[in-house]
Amino acid sequence: MDTNKPQIICHVEKSLNYTLFDCKWIPSTAKFVVVGSLARGTGVIEVFEIASTDIKSVDRIDTGVSLKCASFGISPTGRKLLACGDFNGNLEIWDLDTKEKTYEVKGHKEIINSLDAIGGNLANGPPEVVTGSRDGTVKIWDVRQKDKPVVVIEPEEGDQKRDCWTVSFGNSFNNIERVVCSGYDNGDIRLFDLHQSKVIWEKNLKNGICCVDFDRKDIAMNKLLVTTLESKFHVFDCRTLHPKKGLTGVSEKAHKATTVWAGKHLPQNRDIFMTIGGNGGMCLWKYNYPSCRVKKDTDSGLDMGVAGSVELLQNMTIATQPLSSFDWCPDKMGLAICTGFDQTLRMIIVTKLNQF
Repeated sequence: MDTNKPQIICHVEKSLNYTLFDCKWIPSTAKFVVVGSLARGTGVIEVFEIASTDIKSVDRIDTGVSLKCASFGISPTGRKLLACGDFNGNLEIWDLDTKEKTYEVKGHKEIINSLDAIGGNLANGPPEVVTGSRDGTVKIWDVRQKDKPVVVIEPEEGDQKRDCWTVSFGNSFNNIERVVCSGYDNGDIRLFDLHQSKVIWEKNLKNGICCVDFDRKDIAMNKLLVTTLESKFHVFDCRTLHPKKGLTGVSEKAHKATTVWAGKHLPQNRDIFMTIGGNGGMCLWKYNYPSCRVKKDTDSGLDMGVAGSVELLQNMTIATQPLSSFDWCPDKMGLAICTGFDQTLRMIIVTKLNQF
């Protein structure tokens, strides 16, 4: 074992009695939440806290419908509000302090596969939630307005509706600019500019898009990580958008011919990210920038991006079944949580990240 490399340590494992779909750290605390589905078809939000060398459950909310995804980041007043999407297409926002539902809307006709929340005290711009559903639509909700979404992104009339698997906000560096990235089951990926109200880039990556993640949501777009089926992931340089050739990126294979379920950038260093796979493995990567990020296109003379390279820092198999979600702790470098389809919650420690 190379002692100079970062090490991935599975610090705590806790078996639970329900299917775990998503996990998120509660901002500025030593607590995190897990959402999922009980065997009887109802949902659960469970709050855990770090307790010495273990993790313990400190609160739990049972919901009527199984929950698929969750996200923090929409409270203008600093309250701990959690946005959740369920199997019936409902968007719910919960106050974890009072255990009350502060917002609820029938957002989609089918399951909400993914959502992302932004704004309020965590970023520029209005407090909004983006949801992506099996019904083929992507919707943006302003939590100050009830019932109707402020933006609906859907296929044109006559086009086949594709299952939207993942969504993410980005480019929220002031109160005006913001984009939404969405990925679909047929490999389509779209970048929608909310300020211009139009799609500014789209591409087909041939394999279904499992996860999209900007290296930072609250800066001008820098890098976009995209994970897919068939063991692939892509990193696109978002600083230079060519009007015809789009974004330039680098692709890599990982996790031994299985689905790369998710990828997350390290909050303290946006050039390091973790991917999780269907083989129960985790891979830690570092993105290396090229010597020059922009070059002239020989055909048009316009600027186009230059892709960097990715370097595998460490990998480890921690489960026998696929890992379903992963989240870095925003307050402690190297601390993370992940969930697996073996109904197990794991706390992960990654060492030596401060050396990169």
